[in-house]
Order: sequence, then structure tokens, then C-alpha cells
Amino acid sequence: MKNFITEIRISLVATFSLAVILCGLYPLILWALSQGLFPNQANGSLVTRKGTVMGSSLLSQGFNDPKYFHPRPSAAGQGYDATSSGGSNLGPLSKKLIETVGQRVKDYRTENNLPPEVRVPVDAVTASGSGLDPHISVENAMLQTERVAKVRGIGKDLLRKMIESRTDGRNLGILGEPGVNVLMLNLDLDEVM
Repeated sequence: MKNFITEIRISLVATFSLAVILCGLYPLILWALSQGLFPNQANGSLVTRKGTVMGSSLLSQGFNDPKYFHPRPSAAGQGYDATSSGGSNLGPLSKKLIETVGQRVKDYRTENNLPPEVRVPVDAVTASGSGLDPHISVENAMLQTERVAKVRGIGKDLLRKMIESRTDGRNLGILGEPGVNVLMLNLDLDEVM
């Protein structure tokens, strides 16, 4: 019985010690380091304008107004819901996916006044894995310039320069494709107007 009580005491001390270290000290140290070294990223990469939080540069938002560049479609919740991010889980042979993408292609062509021979970028009609990718391809952004320029009454050359300024390059110079951050581009548009 004496050994049993000793073993219980050792187990309780180990459990309590690990709980304090792993549930208290370790998170506190990581929080302090992240706040000290990377405060913007640690706090969600929030974008503020005139003291108002406009969104996060890491998450897509729904822009439906024709005066804005539109992001990728979202499969997150009811659309662009950061609390339920995720893909649709529809496979390439899914009838629903084929119909949805087909309708999105038609809508994209109509909205941007594109002739049938112009190729619609894949990212314009398919959701990302998280449903919240903040970037669109440069090609997608360029195809939207005519619509945005017409609605806002500004020159396409200015829009192209704005797209270039908000284009992020490849990760580490070799991974992925360059992408345009839609939130940042649309905020720039609002500042110009």
C-alpha cells in the first residue's frame, strides 16, 4: 500500500508539473516571443484604415460590387466564413462540381464582358482548399480590369500598375505562382477614388 501511495503521489506531481509547463509556461513564452518579434502576424495580419479594421491580409473577403476586383469563389460556410474554412470536397467527376464550375464560367464571362475564345482562369471559377485564399492570379486580375475601370471611370493603365504593386511573387522565389492580394488591391482602389 505504501508503494501505491508513493506511485500516486509521483503521478500527481508529474501531471501537475507538466500541466503548468505545457499549458501555462510554454504558451506564455511563445506568446511573448511572437508579440515581440512578429506582432503584426501574431495578431492576425489585420489591415486597418483610419483606425478601422478592414480585414486580414491572409483571408479572402467577398467583394460582389462590380467596382471591386472579385476574389476566388469560397466554399467556406456560407461564403468567406473564416470560422468554417474548408473546401467543398467535390471530386473532379462530381456532377455538382462540373455544373457549378460551368455556371461560374458563364457568370464570369458575362460579368467581365469576355468573348467565348478568351480562356477563363481556373482560380476565377474554383474555390481554394481553405475557401479563404486572399490571392487571385495575375491573369484573373487583368481580365477584371476592364469592368472595374469602366465602373469607376479610371484608366486601365492605372489599374494595371495597381495590380503590379499588389502582386506577391513566388514563395522563396520558386514555389507557387505570383498572386494578387484582392483585399489590398480593393483598399488601394478606394483610396484612389
